[in-house]
Amino acid sequence: MSGAVVYVHGRGGSPDESARYAPLFPGCAVLGLNYRGDTPWEAGPEIREAIVKLRERHDPIDLIANSIGAYFSMHAGLNGMIRRAYFISPVVDMEALIRGSMARAGVTEALLRERGAVRTDSGEMLSWAYLRFVIEHPLDWRVPTQILYGSRDELTARDVIGAFAQGHGAGLTVMEGGEHWFHTQEQLRFLDAWLRRCAADA
Repeated sequence: MSGAVVYVHGRGGSPDESARYAPLFPGCAVLGLNYRGDTPWEAGPEIREAIVKLRERHDPIDLIANSIGAYFSMHAGLNGMIRRAYFISPVVDMEALIRGSMARAGVTEALLRERGAVRTDSGEMLSWAYLRFVIEHPLDWRVPTQILYGSRDELTARDVIGAFAQGHGAGLTVMEGGEHWFHTQEQLRFLDAWLRRCAADA
């Protein structure tokens, strides 16, 4: 069986983004995963089901996941199912993100629990069910992983990503001046070079 690389996009992204990674993995099928769920308990099982089916035709399978796509992937029960993972700007502390949004909106935990959901002035929907899931389901990720992080990432602090990498034995590459969304030509060149290097060193 031939190998495959599965791409899991972030919020607002598309599986079609996988096309840019195909030249970086010659000889492998590079496939974008079109999941539909927007919570870890919905998207996680979707991702797992897709990987299970792909394993019938491809071996080994590697994963590229972007932003919240990485968080969803870590809730997909993929330990032992994929060979390695490449995370781009991964969300690794969802509880901190939610509580930060709550603090900015002046929403207490008691209020969120009482109402179930609160829409902030910025249009963001805060969910008690989401917060409880995150608290009750800590990440269990044991896949060899390389992480690319931009020093100007507005979602995840540098010490948070550093602690996650250390705690999970993951490699961490920091692009100074890089953002959460790697989109400029300079950032994309850095991303491509990082992926090539990681794949060659694996």
